[in-house]
Amino acid sequence: MALTRKVKEILSWYEADQPGTKANLARMLMTGKLGGSGKMVILPVDQGFEHGPARSFAANPAAYDPHYHFKLAIDSGLNAYAAPLGMLEAGADTFAGAIPLILKVNSNNSLVGNNVQPDQAVTSTVKDALRLGCAAIGFTIYPGSDKAYDQIEEIREMASEAKSLGMAVVIWSYPRGAGLSKEGETAMDVTAYAAHMAAMLGAHIIKVKPPTAHVEQAEAKKVYEKEAIKIDTLADRIAHIKQTTFGGKRLVIFSGGGAKGNAEVLEEVRQIAAGGGDGSIMGRNAFQRPKDEALQLLADIVGIYKAR
Repeated sequence: MALTRKVKEILSWYEADQPGTKANLARMLMTGKLGGSGKMVILPVDQGFEHGPARSFAANPAAYDPHYHFKLAIDSGLNAYAAPLGMLEAGADTFAGAIPLILKVNSNNSLVGNNVQPDQAVTSTVKDALRLGCAAIGFTIYPGSDKAYDQIEEIREMASEAKSLGMAVVIWSYPRGAGLSKEGETAMDVTAYAAHMAAMLGAHIIKVKPPTAHVEQAEAKKVYEKEAIKIDTLADRIAHIKQTTFGGKRLVIFSGGGAKGNAEVLEEVRQIAAGGGDGSIMGRNAFQRPKDEALQLLADIVGIYKAR
């Protein structure tokens, strides 16, 4: 596998990493229809844990079977497939080596009461990821939650172990908690802060939600206005997120979010691509559709990133 100039450039950003970790990053960046471009589309399937099985899979009953998701990611030519322990174990042998895997090592669930501060339980280990042949571990933090400091300490330890064993680290950085309004969870300043925090924690790949033009923090608003930071369009906001992740020297991919129509999904992806985003991590908007529709949507998404 000859690495492209772009992939070599990306690998050069991660100056502290050993060859094994860079090899796994290269694996993800060189796999699938976007291989070598520096762009990524990843299928994440942790929604069954987060939202429950019926809410996640009843719209497309074939998706109750873990093999369905391996096949969808492979047939779509995606860069990687991310899921919790049980989902990966259910297809790890059949699909060994077919696509890079990301083990999602912590999870939330919707049965926990609304009065509990946002948190996630650690549900698997770095050794599980190694055993399953994963290229990376994935971990969610909730900046703004009272539990955020505990999560930061957890990923510090797990990231250190994963890197020592030659795996990459993906951080889902989703602001939420008592100190933020609902609108603030996807605010420009808060999302940028969350992305920067993930970079500071040593993430190789950062996952955030596409930010809105709302600015939550009063002190941040003064700076955005004084420095005339452009946030009018989604492309502007994506460019600013990339800027906050070490001047663009970290891979940032953006969540597909809740169910949307094809036109809305594709327009959002166009804006992400125009702003210099490194890709999308597309879950429910892919696997809740019938497979032929999902394959077409993912092909269209890949085509947008290929065109940049």
